[in-house]
Amino acid sequence: MDRLRNLILALVAISLSAAIYLGFQTQNSATSLTAQSQQAVPLEVALNNGKPTLTEFYADWCTSCQAMAKDLAAIKRQYGSQVNFAMLNVDNSKWLPEVLRYRVDGIPHFVFLNTAGEAIAQAIGEQPRAMLEANLAALLQGQALPYARTTGQTSALEASPRPITANDPRSHGG
Repeated sequence: MDRLRNLILALVAISLSAAIYLGFQTQNSATSLTAQSQQAVPLEVALNNGKPTLTEFYADWCTSCQAMAKDLAAIKRQYGSQVNFAMLNVDNSKWLPEVLRYRVDGIPHFVFLNTAGEAIAQAIGEQPRAMLEANLAALLQGQALPYARTTGQTSALEASPRPITANDPRSHGG
């Protein structure tokens, strides 16, 4: 009787383990982040091929990135001939210069680049498919992106051309 009960418990445990494992496998192979990153346009190519680019900063563990993967796969199929799709994994230290350059402080983080490879807008966080599509349509038409924060040019910080003297109010009495 105990052997039968143990056998039943073992079978139930195996079945539950399999069900839980399969339940966590929410992406099929075509829409997984790994598959998409392997198919993505290398950043160096995207910056120089004259096509606009959507660069996605992501991580494999990011639940928002995983949730968007299916929609992004569909968007890539729709716009892939007109727009570069580059993917940079923030867990790869190779991309640290780009993480710093584009001020990535949350993921997913999308950077929209014009045909010259210049960042013109950004969006942070999980984005509805319709908003990404509207941004890509505007990017292709050279218009302002309706659902992204624009990225403008900044001035370089330059040192004061004249030395501060003791009589200068900025010297604080020094």
